[in-house]
Amino acid sequence: MTADDGDPRLAMLVDGIVRLSRGDLSSRMKPSPARDDVDAVITGVNLLAEELELVYRQFEKRVENRTAMLHQAHLDMKRMAMSDALTGLSNRVDLVEKVEKALSAQQEGSPPPALLLLDLDSFKNINDRFGHDAGDDVLREVADRLRGVVRATDTVARLGGDEFAILVTEATMEIALGVANRALESLSASIDVGEFSVHPRASIGLRLATRDHTAASLLHEADTAMYAAKNEGRSIIKTFEPVMLYNRQLRTLMASELRDAIGTDQLCVHYQPVVNLADGSINGVEVLVRWEHPTRGMISPELFIPLAEEIGAISELDRWVMATALQQYAIWRAALLIPEGFQIRVNISAIELRQLDMVDYVRGLLKRMSVPPQSLVIEITESALVSGGEVETYSLLSFRQLGVCIEIDDFGTGYSSISYLRQLPVDMVKVDRSILQEPAKGSSWQPEFVAAVFQLIRAAGLGAVFEGIETAEQAAFLRSLGELSGQGYYFSKPLPEPAITAVLRSGTALPLAQSSLS
Repeated sequence: MTADDGDPRLAMLVDGIVRLSRGDLSSRMKPSPARDDVDAVITGVNLLAEELELVYRQFEKRVENRTAMLHQAHLDMKRMAMSDALTGLSNRVDLVEKVEKALSAQQEGSPPPALLLLDLDSFKNINDRFGHDAGDDVLREVADRLRGVVRATDTVARLGGDEFAILVTEATMEIALGVANRALESLSASIDVGEFSVHPRASIGLRLATRDHTAASLLHEADTAMYAAKNEGRSIIKTFEPVMLYNRQLRTLMASELRDAIGTDQLCVHYQPVVNLADGSINGVEVLVRWEHPTRGMISPELFIPLAEEIGAISELDRWVMATALQQYAIWRAALLIPEGFQIRVNISAIELRQLDMVDYVRGLLKRMSVPPQSLVIEITESALVSGGEVETYSLLSFRQLGVCIEIDDFGTGYSSISYLRQLPVDMVKVDRSILQEPAKGSSWQPEFVAAVFQLIRAAGLGAVFEGIETAEQAAFLRSLGELSGQGYYFSKPLPEPAITAVLRSGTALPLAQSSLS
């Protein structure tokens, strides 16, 4: 049967096609019982609508999946941008955002937040001794331990390097100190690094927020308290005090002035005699740098030498001292003021020992000033020698090959083990003044202990120098032990160049029986 122009199905067919073209894929047309050509077209249009609807649903599902993937990728990127890749903790960006939220909540009536900044003590030694992979393992373990000392509402962040932060929300000073003490306690236990164990420990600065704080000012003041903790002794907690800002500003000013002072007439060196305890003759001097500030007077080396290390000026300072000392030695030698075997002792930092050109620098000085290499003793602290890596060992061996003597300084403040003494490329050991000091208030010094330390050094085949000799009793006892040298205020304080030159010119021994030296 063929439809004529008056067939109502044609109008229905046209209307269905129009709806389909407009995107209405759900509409369907019902074929007639005639099953003619018009019905065939209707059936075809219905099939096309079903296929288009299926394709559209698949497309929608695909768009939905892709949208979900993009959303997850955005969340992942945001999480990466707000977290530390090594530890998974929050990073500085995320911490600042959360600090701002906590400060806003405080303005609306919530208790104030507190911020703790933690800096690991001596972490660089772990990296230098065991490598950066071991250092990363330590940082991850520290992160896990810090997570365990905070509440669910608090945030632990790694700000970079070995510096961490804890944001304590809705805090009181008691709550914040509780978190800080738990953090210190959690870091007191050792961490295994290969066959060795290390103790991370940390210095902590704490600041409880006020309504006037911004995120930046809260971070700055917590950081200032943390630096005060490190300067006071490390592995302690310091709460922020306004005077700390002044001290930090003064330290910043001093750092700038120190850079200008190096190599100028503000710096000078003093010389403390090293005495042969057998006869009181001077067999050498230790070179000690001094800073005579034009307005603040003499500044203690205990203040400006760590500052030089902190600002990266220690290499320049060490080299200035080395050049000044060797030049003075050459003057004394030319004037025949010093005997054969007289040695000049110069301290260098562990940082300088890592400089690959340091050995060449010293070699050049010795040659230019005609100083025999064996007349120079380089003093390295015990902790720097033991924690040193391959570069430090290479430098020490190179100095030995050059003919320069190496001496362990401050022996007795660190490891003090005969096993490591026998392994180090050193010639002499300088025993720290603390060995001769009274072990406790009201008790006398212990000669038996001092004798045992000396025997330890002799057993390692090394020469011994005792510093900090202050009494005739100490000098007499050390003299009875055997062949060794000493220095201390009993013989002489460190002297400026004119005074020590006068002593050397006199050619007289320092009496062992005297109680003081004018």
